[in-house]
Amino acid sequence: MLSTLTIQQLDTMGRQNSTSVAGFILMGLTDSAETQVVLSVLFLLIYLITVLGNSGMILIIRLDPQLHTSMYFFLTHLSFLDLSYSSVITPTTLQNLLTSNKSISFLGCFTQMFFFAVFGTAECFLLSSMAYDRYVAICRPLHYPVIMSTRLCCALLTGSYVVGFADSIVNVVFMSRLQFCNYHIIQHFFCDISPILALSCSDTSEVEVIIFIFAGSNLVLSLSTISGSYLSILSTILKINSTAGKNKAFSTCASHLLGVTIFYSTMMFTYLKPKTSYSLGRDQVASVFYTIVIPMLNPLIYSLRNKEVKRAALRVLQKRWGHEHLISQ
Repeated sequence: MLSTLTIQQLDTMGRQNSTSVAGFILMGLTDSAETQVVLSVLFLLIYLITVLGNSGMILIIRLDPQLHTSMYFFLTHLSFLDLSYSSVITPTTLQNLLTSNKSISFLGCFTQMFFFAVFGTAECFLLSSMAYDRYVAICRPLHYPVIMSTRLCCALLTGSYVVGFADSIVNVVFMSRLQFCNYHIIQHFFCDISPILALSCSDTSEVEVIIFIFAGSNLVLSLSTISGSYLSILSTILKINSTAGKNKAFSTCASHLLGVTIFYSTMMFTYLKPKTSYSLGRDQVASVFYTIVIPMLNPLIYSLRNKEVKRAALRVLQKRWGHEHLISQ
């Protein structure tokens, strides 16, 4: 979390750099009252599914001993990250759509940006850890329990969060040095990097380069791990003689590969481009997808395509129902 010193520094920098700007106005997605009502209902429904889906995934994995493996250890934290960064954005978006209060303080805006970057970056590296886990399971199955030890899993998870916090602190520190003069209207529905860069009246070239380097390095590093893992997996699968064996091997990583493709494609489209190519319409659509829709899709992807999760859910429900049935008798 942000330290007290960091929060005080941000508040001070916000008062110093923003001149007469005490906060920002989030313009949201649309000015149409009818469209706002439709979007608020849609986003509320998606958010409820996100909360129930990810919370249910965490609960099922925790309650079923057969899912206490490294694969589901990572999946538990993926659900936690999806739930977390969706909760950083969606409630504020719903408030923006349902009320006339569209303001957000300087400190509130940068705090939202901070935590969204923490959870988003951590998810990138968690997905690469999951890819490595699938590589070991398929390419080195006999050594899987030894390699994917509890110690290594905890180290990979801790590393994901550490990188997320480090990257986020760099983003917030450099972004908070920008001046906004009398410009305070953010053409977006949350405090993201691109629209705030577009809002600044100071030279943003240095900040853009630094953020691009950090974001690019994180994406390249995590994507390299994922790509290398799946190239090795593909090579191993092609060597399997039986069709059934190939299908079984592929099914163990198909859900993860689908989730990775959706997540990275929208993130790269949004962040790995210069400020001059910023487009409000395109970026808002992409942002809605990866901040609101993807956190809902992940638990559906990993549960509906995973027989072990579905069987575990049935076991948990049967155990719970059976226990209540005995009590009622």
